[in-house]
Amino acid sequence: MMRMRHLLESQQLDPDLLFHLFSQAELFRRNPNLRPLNGKIMATLFYEPSTRTRLSFESAMLRLGGEVISTENAKEFSSAIKGESLEDTARIIAAYADCIVMRHYEDGAAKKAASVSRVPIINAGDGKGQHPTQALLDLYTIYRELGRIEKMKIAMVGDLSSGRTVHSLSYLLGKFKDIEIIFVSPKNLRMKEEIKEYLSRHKVNFREEEDLNKILSEVDIVYMTRIQKERISAQDYEDAKGKYVINLNNLNLLKSSSRILHPLPHVEEIDLPLEVEQSDKRVAYFRQAENGLYIRMALLCYLLECDNFSHASTLNFVANLS
Repeated sequence: MMRMRHLLESQQLDPDLLFHLFSQAELFRRNPNLRPLNGKIMATLFYEPSTRTRLSFESAMLRLGGEVISTENAKEFSSAIKGESLEDTARIIAAYADCIVMRHYEDGAAKKAASVSRVPIINAGDGKGQHPTQALLDLYTIYRELGRIEKMKIAMVGDLSSGRTVHSLSYLLGKFKDIEIIFVSPKNLRMKEEIKEYLSRHKVNFREEEDLNKILSEVDIVYMTRIQKERISAQDYEDAKGKYVINLNNLNLLKSSSRILHPLPHVEEIDLPLEVEQSDKRVAYFRQAENGLYIRMALLCYLLECDNFSHASTLNFVANLS
């Protein structure tokens, strides 16, 4: 099976590869002393702020035995401020590193970089476009928490128009059977039409709602997101701010087996006491963030070809967890 060279969008990930990455993530979780990327260098090139994505990638590379070169504000502290094109930046950094993890404020930026890079490019978020490694860790979390992906009902809540995490996750869910998605958002921040068309083509049932409490009792996963203040108009933000909140008043509408996910950071859309976040198993977003470390270790190992990608290993992993 041909290897994926870059990870730019969720559509590239098929179930075989997903379960292979899950199995590799479990391998690294259980064997913390493995160092398969000794001597390799990863560059993190971030034109937008990040905490979890950048640091988890850097931690992943270090734990794998590799090294990291980094800029956390490339918009101001790179040659971009002098007018250098993204393509030229990618060409140069590809000469210094074995892979590049990039976050950018423009949709499609990762594809531009990949078109000229001789080393793997990983899209760590591009504008209102996609964030495929977040979707990868989201799906890994769902699998670990529920023990399945198929026969699952998920609510995606918040700013679905400009939230790149829900875009990427929707594309991944389209690859599985018996999935139902409920999109919960204000009318002006609904899911993009092209994603709904994709889900229809892949026979994924979905519907749109505006009342969060109405649907909480029926879902297995509540995927909360913040309103993307930096990507929408001031009026849209004011109209949507505080509209959807998980708090003590509606937490117990959820089934005991359900889980709350969030790509983080969370602001006003999660309003739970610290002791509830620490003790209630339905609160899964901190476990979700931790899972990002292991799945990104697996992805780096795959793209830098230090794993053993085979259909048989995937089948063994699925059999062992089922």
